[in-house]
Amino acid sequence: MSFWKHFAKFHTWVYRKSGGRVMGEVGLGRKILLLNTRGRKSGVLRTSPLVYMPDGERFVVYGSNGGQETPPAWFLNLQAGAVAEVEVGTQRHAVTSHVADGAEAERLLPLAHAYNPHWAGYQQRCQRRIPLVVLTPACTA
Repeated sequence: MSFWKHFAKFHTWVYRKSGGRVMGEVGLGRKILLLNTRGRKSGVLRTSPLVYMPDGERFVVYGSNGGQETPPAWFLNLQAGAVAEVEVGTQRHAVTSHVADGAEAERLLPLAHAYNPHWAGYQQRCQRRIPLVVLTPACTA
């Protein structure tokens, strides 16, 4: 198992134990959520700690995979129609997801790059178009 997979498991454990008070943000006000999806092939529950940008009631995440050319597994799981849930602090929300495009992407992308400059850097290093994924709580979908 890679360092990052071990770190994600540790991060998830600490986040849940502390209700998001520890490891719930990465500085400069950028917050972390836990995204839970089922593996598209395995059916196994997967949890990914992700930086998110709030957009009203919605959560915007970046499918960067650290700027790699391959998308992250959680994104592929969402594309395959996986039911998803986010944990923000001690709150859990069933969510629907879609990739921002058109006018929505034009509005969100500059905000997202200003919110987390790392996201802009990932796109500069990568040839694929990195998706902005909008997670909407199911009760407000």
